[in-house]
Amino acid sequence: MLIDLCKFLLVAISLFFIGLCGIMLNRKNIILMLMSIELMLLGVNLNFIIFSVLLDDLMGQIFSLYILTVAAAESAIGLALFSLYFKDKQIIYLEFLFRARG
Repeated sequence: MLIDLCKFLLVAISLFFIGLCGIMLNRKNIILMLMSIELMLLGVNLNFIIFSVLLDDLMGQIFSLYILTVAAAESAIGLALFSLYFKDKQIIYLEFLFRARG
């Protein structure tokens, strides 16, 4: 059981750090930053599920479902806003987004 726990935790930690590296290395493209944030959330949710199963408690799985629901709504709204911005400006780099004025 401990070996399986270590394997699952290694996958969860690697998902989180891949997302963290995606944010640190790419600060220009907003779509890639959103995908990196989603990877980080998936790594955290996997930790919740792993420890929920290990401790035989259902609250971690329920909390994980709430986080996934909020993350899906956040990415849907973010992608809708960015696609409208791309339709108008033909570019979605972060530096141009900060220069935009109302």
